[in-house]
Amino acid sequence: MMKNRSSNTLNPSHKMPVHQFRVPATSANLGPGFDSMGLALGKFLYIDAEESNQWQIAYENEFLKVLPSDEKNLVIKTALWTAKKYGKVMPQLKIKMGSEIPLTHGLGSSASAIIAGIELADRFCNLELSDFDKVLCGSELEGHPDNVGPAITGGMFVGFYGAGRLYYHTVAFEGLTAIVSVPPYEIDTNEARAALPATYDKRDAVNQNAINNVMLLSIVNGDYQSMGELMMRDLYHEPYRRPLINEYDEVQKIALREGAYATVISGAGPSLLTLCDVADADRIIDALAVVSGCLHEKVEIHSL
Repeated sequence: MMKNRSSNTLNPSHKMPVHQFRVPATSANLGPGFDSMGLALGKFLYIDAEESNQWQIAYENEFLKVLPSDEKNLVIKTALWTAKKYGKVMPQLKIKMGSEIPLTHGLGSSASAIIAGIELADRFCNLELSDFDKVLCGSELEGHPDNVGPAITGGMFVGFYGAGRLYYHTVAFEGLTAIVSVPPYEIDTNEARAALPATYDKRDAVNQNAINNVMLLSIVNGDYQSMGELMMRDLYHEPYRRPLINEYDEVQKIALREGAYATVISGAGPSLLTLCDVADADRIIDALAVVSGCLHEKVEIHSL
């Protein structure tokens, strides 16, 4: 998940040292893995925190300044919630926050904030949480583990959370990299969820289950060609969210023509995730330059 580094110099009041760490961006769903699968990406939320006599957040990026700087901030809200969950009192902090993760673009900006809050509570309340505990806390807050999971474990994450129980495993991607195509507009997660049907046909549910099972085994066995074909056969969310993303068809067509395995919606969108061999990434990005308005970027799959 994160790399932690604490300063060795205590301040005069003997407060805990400055705690510095980062949380990766994530891409959820991976096609048919709706609300259960996600991938950690090499773009990060950066946090420096130290105890203070009041809550303070200083933003290092202009786009973050739309966020609250007090207890309404998701990082602080999560830290307070986590401390309370474990019967502790969360000390007030002075936080410096920077990020490479765009807001409301389907790259896990909310999940990174939630994991940052859990990490702060763990550190400053001496909770000694395991990775499993952190994923469980995040899943309880999000309702599903597909973003918070890989933000903790790195790599590819497959998990289920229900009735307070959590199950998960991680899977290694060998030789693959990601390309993220980020349109200039936002799609709110609630809007994206509203586009989905209230119920699904039984045959679609059966087919989705089979698609997802075989896709996962294709990944485990290194059969990335089958993985990609199945990844693009989702029946639960992509057909309904696709019309919300103007660039979807063009980005997918070009990426596949240039040798990518798959292009799918990242999380709730509008960002698009393309998976390809490392050797093909630069050529695919060059070809995608014709899709105007989008930022196309090669991003490593982040592993611990």
